[in-house]
Amino acid sequence: MQEIKPKFSLKDQLFNKEKVEYLSWLIKNVYPDFKELEFQMDILEKFPDLELKERINHISNMFKKYLPNDFEKAVNILLKSLPEVIENWEMDNNFWDFIFCPYSDFVAKNWCNKEYLNFSLNTLEKMTCNFSAEDSIRYFLNEFEDETFEKMLEWSKSLNYHHRRLSSEWTRQKLPWCQKINLDYKKTIEILNNLYLDESRYVTRSVANHLNDISKIDPELVIKTLALWQNNNKSKDINYIISHSTRTLVKKWDKNTLELLWYSDNPKIEVLNFNIKNDIVKVWENLEFDFDILFKKQENLILDYRIYFVLKNWKLWEKVFKIKKLKWKKLDKIKVLKKHPLRLMSTKKLFEWIHKIELQINWKNIISDSFKLIY
Repeated sequence: MQEIKPKFSLKDQLFNKEKVEYLSWLIKNVYPDFKELEFQMDILEKFPDLELKERINHISNMFKKYLPNDFEKAVNILLKSLPEVIENWEMDNNFWDFIFCPYSDFVAKNWCNKEYLNFSLNTLEKMTCNFSAEDSIRYFLNEFEDETFEKMLEWSKSLNYHHRRLSSEWTRQKLPWCQKINLDYKKTIEILNNLYLDESRYVTRSVANHLNDISKIDPELVIKTLALWQNNNKSKDINYIISHSTRTLVKKWDKNTLELLWYSDNPKIEVLNFNIKNDIVKVWENLEFDFDILFKKQENLILDYRIYFVLKNWKLWEKVFKIKKLKWKKLDKIKVLKKHPLRLMSTKKLFEWIHKIELQINWKNIISDSFKLIY
């Protein structure tokens, strides 16, 4: 009998009873008059009916209810309650604890006005070190574009990598979970010019994601910007920025992008011995396949594979998966091995049937075969 695994809930992992108790404990330590038990009850009784972003907004509303009416006093209590940030370059993909997201939300939702503009922006500057404030800062950008943009330029040169990363992330055109912004995307290149050589991958990953967003609107601007950066610097980090920034353009087989990345649409190679090792595969097991590549000249290759799943009513659902990138200088033969885990998916139901797999090199279909999926 197949084991039924509990459904994962991101909102319950990030916002739950233990997290709310921890938050109220931190505030109580710096604000003795804080009614921590009432605060917890008010929050938790509504949690079952709220989605993730609604929980953030609900906690933010409870700050307004249980903290002093004086804005500066309330904000200073929240700032004092934040745990000390341990700066560690090995943790540059760490967003810290989501339970602190309502802090910046509280500032943006209640005091995005001219009177408190500088105070609020300086507050978000401090709060973003505990949890990124890219959504909250967008309220100020839409209301006070010039002042907020100048602040972001200042942060792009900060000694603190959280500030530098925020200066890129806040202006992304298609930032997940966040409100849209009215800022002209061309204007943000001035900020990115200060960041693309940053020593923190946390920052440069944001720069690359930022450019990838722009590539969906203005591919020419992205290629022009990357080419300029490439000419000015030859480090490995530039290669990362270019590769990660152009992933959408690469999928579209954009000619200018391919020239920038040195990929040929007709590589001088030969694929040999494509072999599926287990053509009958059980769900939760790996589909394993391998093949050889014979190089006839020096080539840059991107290896992908596409699986065509047969779904209900005999409809096909296809998805592309990555294998690796190769920059091969030797004129010889190499073997490539790949294991694909056939897990149950929340969005699509896998059926017992014969499915197709297709090898792609530099986005061209090379060879295909089939496998049977069973439970």
